[in-house]
Amino acid sequence: MLSSIHLLQPHLLSLLRFVSSLVLFSYGTQKILHFPAAASVPPMGSLSWIAGLIELTLGFLVLVGFQTRIAAFVLSGLMAFAYFIGHAGKSFYPAQNGGVAAILFCFVFLYLVAAGAGPLSVDALMQRNRDAA
Repeated sequence: MLSSIHLLQPHLLSLLRFVSSLVLFSYGTQKILHFPAAASVPPMGSLSWIAGLIELTLGFLVLVGFQTRIAAFVLSGLMAFAYFIGHAGKSFYPAQNGGVAAILFCFVFLYLVAAGAGPLSVDALMQRNRDAA
């Protein structure tokens, strides 16, 4: 049983990359494209708006698996920054300060820096093309 689960690891890596970046990408669409409708939209040029622009653009790159390690590195830093700027000052405990998502995103994207995009990605497709040439 464990050997068959081990065979799924590369595909589950791709699934982790896809789902986590899709969720982060949705934060960017809400801040920048106003979809889905948000209770409040950050003013253009504000720190929250710039974060939304990064979430939108780099979230999409990680979503499709293009330049994943670089994009995930920047997103991991963005999420660490978001935690310390927006959440850590409210309380020490993430469950109380609302920073659970920021911490999880930070470490998932940090893992993707090391692990890469997985087999179901533009990066993997480009690598297969280079290897075939």
